[in-house]
Amino acid sequence: MSVFAFLIGALSLAAALGVVVSAKPVHSALFLMANFATLAILYVLLDAQFLAAAQVIIYAGGIVILILFVIMLIGHDPTDRSQPGLTRPAVASLGLGLILLASLVLQLTGRLELGTGGGIASGGSPAAIGTELFTRFLLPFEFVAILLLVALIGALIMGRREPGEPVEEPAG
Repeated sequence: MSVFAFLIGALSLAAALGVVVSAKPVHSALFLMANFATLAILYVLLDAQFLAAAQVIIYAGGIVILILFVIMLIGHDPTDRSQPGLTRPAVASLGLGLILLASLVLQLTGRLELGTGGGIASGGSPAAIGTELFTRFLLPFEFVAILLLVALIGALIMGRREPGEPVEEPAG
């Protein structure tokens, strides 16, 4: 690996950390866009230009802009409503983080073998990706589709107004 790849990887990790620790949602969305852009650069370094273009167009271009529109339309309440002490989500996140850290350490020390991964077939060409996606990875692909459908239905249920409920005007 070249020094440039490690530099881009470090920038990607820094942008991902910025997404998590940023207090302002707009800054988090911009850090997310930076993370997607650095991942696209890594795809180019791996000779997967189609994946890089898809990363920039779909994620950095579409998803992040959608997130920014939602943030701007809903608004952000700057008052801090956090509870002092450890809450259930904080404890769950800490536990999951420790499990992931332990698995990373075990993987790096050679005590846990997770496999070599699939790799990028034929430089990430659309035909190779489609073939792999609908043959070898059909079950995970369908699982992700069902998961996204459930998330969409959940978002619709959560955003649905009850009959007679007043419509709130956006602040601003």
